[in-house]
Parts: sequence; C-alpha cells; structure tokens
Amino acid sequence: GPGGLVAHECIVDLRDIGGNVTIDDVTKRLIDFGIHAPTMSFPVAGTLMIEPTESESKAEIDRFCDAMIAIAHEISEIESGAIAVEDSALRGAPHTLDAVTADDWSRAYTRQQAAFPIALAHANKYWPPVGRINQVHGDRHFICACPPIDAYRDAAD
Repeated sequence: GPGGLVAHECIVDLRDIGGNVTIDDVTKRLIDFGIHAPTMSFPVAGTLMIEPTESESKAEIDRFCDAMIAIAHEISEIESGAIAVEDSALRGAPHTLDAVTADDWSRAYTRQQAAFPIALAHANKYWPPVGRINQVHGDRHFICACPPIDAYRDAAD
C-alpha cells in the first residue's frame, strides 16, 4: 500500500455460492488437494481467512490457487445443474484411500476426480484417515469412553 504496509491475509467470502454448496464442502475438498483448510467463519461467518506467510513458496501459493480454481469449476457444474450437490466430489470430500480403492464405486464422478482432482495433487498426496464427519456432533453429544467412576475408586483403594 501507499504506506509501505503489506497485508498477510485475505478473506474470501463464500456466502453467495449457489447450488447448496457449503463452506464445509469447499474446505473438505481442499483436503483432497493436499491442502490444510484455512480458518473458516472467522472473523466473518461463511468466509475463509487465507494467510499465506512469508514461509510459503510461490509454488505452494500457486498450488492453493489452482485448487481453488478447480473447486470453483466444480461449484459451477453444480450451479449449472450438470451434477447435484449431493452427488458431487465436493459433498463426497474428503476421499480416503479405502473409499477410492474399494471394489464398489457408485459415485457420479470418477475415482481420479475424487483422489487426484488436478495433476499437482499427485505429488506428496495426503490421504485423510477418515471421510467427512458430522462437524459438531462430538461437541454437542459428549461421549465418555472412560471406565466408570467405581473403577477409579477401586484403583485408589
């Protein structure tokens, strides 16, 4: 800027995406590209805060941009009606190794599109250990896997 300052973050507003595509769909799909999802819905709900730092190489920033462009194309296919959001790679993301290599593949998109959506995704592929989970279920439904309290009392005696 005119004062010599350089911002190191930007906010991408995803609130106007059509086709019932959610911010969760976009962030989960980034995992298929081997990219850790940026901060979402902070400081503004429905946005991504992207913070490329001085430690990110130009190649890494380009890779992120290529992933976002590819995701934008997938969103366009949904918005145009070419594919339903429920049948899309966006809604199916992230794709695990087990899912992509299973004998049964009944999705409306190819395994290639699921696992390697762009050529750059082949290098150092990250395979998520699990597919999509309910974002807040564990926060709202506490599940204790601990032994009962009596077991601790017995151990103390």
